[in-house]
Amino acid sequence: MNDYKTTDANSIVSTVAYNFSEICGIYPITPASPMAENIDILSNQNKLNFFKNKVKVIEMQSEAGAIALVHGALQAGVLASSFTASQGLLLMIPTLYKLSGEMLPAVIHVAARSLSTHALSILGDHQDIYATRQTGVCILASSSVQQSYHFANIAHLSAISSSLPFIHFFDGFRTSHEINKIKILNDLEIKKLLDVKGLYTFRNKALNVNKPNTRGTNENDDIYFQNTEARNIDYEQVIEITINYLNKINNLANTNYQPFNYYGDKDATTLIVAMGSVCQTIKETIDYLITKNKKVGLIEVHLYRPFSAKHLIKVLPNTIKRIAVLDRTKEFGSIGEPLYLDVVASLKDLDIKIIGGRYGLSSKNTTPSHIKAIYDYLSQKNPSSNFTIGIDDDVTKRSIPYNKNFHIPLPHREILIYGYGSDGMVGTSKDIIKIIGEYTPLFVQSYSQYDSKKSGSITRSHIRISKNEILSTYYVDNPELIVISKDNYLYNYDILDNIKQNGIVLLNTNLFEQELVKTLPNRVKKQLADKNITIYIINATSIATNHGLKNKISTCLEICIFKLLNIIKEDYQNFKRT
Repeated sequence: MNDYKTTDANSIVSTVAYNFSEICGIYPITPASPMAENIDILSNQNKLNFFKNKVKVIEMQSEAGAIALVHGALQAGVLASSFTASQGLLLMIPTLYKLSGEMLPAVIHVAARSLSTHALSILGDHQDIYATRQTGVCILASSSVQQSYHFANIAHLSAISSSLPFIHFFDGFRTSHEINKIKILNDLEIKKLLDVKGLYTFRNKALNVNKPNTRGTNENDDIYFQNTEARNIDYEQVIEITINYLNKINNLANTNYQPFNYYGDKDATTLIVAMGSVCQTIKETIDYLITKNKKVGLIEVHLYRPFSAKHLIKVLPNTIKRIAVLDRTKEFGSIGEPLYLDVVASLKDLDIKIIGGRYGLSSKNTTPSHIKAIYDYLSQKNPSSNFTIGIDDDVTKRSIPYNKNFHIPLPHREILIYGYGSDGMVGTSKDIIKIIGEYTPLFVQSYSQYDSKKSGSITRSHIRISKNEILSTYYVDNPELIVISKDNYLYNYDILDNIKQNGIVLLNTNLFEQELVKTLPNRVKKQLADKNITIYIINATSIATNHGLKNKISTCLEICIFKLLNIIKEDYQNFKRT
């Protein structure tokens, strides 16, 4: 039986990891830190894992130490996992080779993030994941909060059964910090899926003074090559093992996960191949384009390593003529990015034109207008590879044009909240979503934009509320309500450019009505008039100060937002969970 929970990927994935782990080696790094923090909280709450033990959590001096601890625990027959991103994952690479070579069932959950190259970025893409593809770890990709929950379970179950290490990744911030309403499975049903024989085999290989053996020795040219190739069969078998667990989760969750999932018109002629959160936006765009008689499709990659050409071809419609492969990374000097090269190698014997492109580096927003532009580009006479989308590349001229005014009409209510770091508005957006998600039958989504400076910088919280499941993994683009916690934002930024006709603005200000009308810039007054906007003002700062809350204006504004949304009453005592 399914139950609903309003949560983010970091929280739910770490809860899953707790069930399957006995030791966790951790070291904090944005945006994966909340996973390690949640594991520590669960341990301190004396929660028991699937083996009726409390998980031991050990913070090391770096990610290199954290994965070394995991390695040592696994050698001793103890199930261990870790959580990381970006440079932290790079520090783990030497040990990933050892985990693969020694066939140890480690699981590392990664909130995928940009690497530090010409500059540091805390935001998300797939550069760190692609940097590990040569190590021998198996790699699973999730596209949403719901999928991250399912695939976290699949990663642990498959690792134990195959005795191979797994990386399970999802997009940093876009998925790791996105709050969504998801279906939760019964832990007892998941525990029944554990491969008891595989677990026993793993335990039996543990270092044991009563069963002495030699490991980690030097090998020369007479046998090293042969022993390397001998593991081929294990990687062939892990594909089937993973598929077995995909199907078992499918049976429990009523899903249809495969190594590659096809979505779209059964007679599609143009296709996008991608993995990660962008797949949700592509699905949303496909649904709209099909209503316009466009024959388009998507192949969503879930099992990235080992990469199975056989299973990719199996889901490919016979009608496909052109494919665009999207990579969320840039590999300088390469003829193409990793996923593109994998697809080209897999489909080399088919008469299909395949091009590769880049999108979404450092969480660059990717919208339906960008996806539509890719399908349009595929339909041109000679589309070329190595394109980019979502930026204006005025230097190397590789970006393709898109229509900024293209929007898909959706039955979602959208809210945009402007705050500043430490004023509590990001927390308020999460509170609003969790209350609506937990106490109404509505689906919800919340995603917050942070500046790298964090405290004191501008924040934007994007909220969607709907009767239907929400696929929109991009910024809110047509809010009915805009909340502004500092009135100078209204003077300095073009905040109202995309507000819905007849929308509402809630403004925190110390100005009275007459002062506000007198001082507002003419461009703002015109926007208010042209779109028939209703503006509400409140001096939340004064109210918070008078009640000893200092600059925490969020509590005051939260009540106002609930009032304006009119979804649930303000009497919290009468809430009933649905």
